[in-house]
Amino acid sequence: MKQSIQLTRIQEQMKPGVITLDGFLGTDNRNLIDILVEDDGIVRRSGRSHRTIADRMQYFRDAGLDGLGEFMTIDGHFEVRVDSVRGKLPSPFGGPGMYEKVNTTVRNTAVGREVTYTDLHIHFVRDHGFYEGAGSPYRIEPENLITVLEVPFAD
Repeated sequence: MKQSIQLTRIQEQMKPGVITLDGFLGTDNRNLIDILVEDDGIVRRSGRSHRTIADRMQYFRDAGLDGLGEFMTIDGHFEVRVDSVRGKLPSPFGGPGMYEKVNTTVRNTAVGREVTYTDLHIHFVRDHGFYEGAGSPYRIEPENLITVLEVPFAD
């Protein structure tokens, strides 16, 4: 698929040192459109949507806020910890507002796996279907999110 000029500009914002030290693409040399299309295919084949994944991410983030910095048990077999770091980040996709530097870690004790994501990740997934590039230290694999968070099938 051909990448638009707008996505090329966004991809430039994702490079290391522009918004964050590590950037958002890792060692992935593909065009942003190719990263988005591949992850979209994974999500669609799973019977989920980016919105249902992001909604589940938001659910655990909000549920864990009361225990700021400590793990809390949620829904019986999830342990959730929300940590806040000072500061905010803009989205390389543009748009209104800044995103708090909040990290959410969810452990699913039933499957013995965990995932950590940020408020910016929730935005990336919900609004853009973006999980970061391969090799990024902060990439979140769609399949792992679906399994760990027990994301329901899309309507």
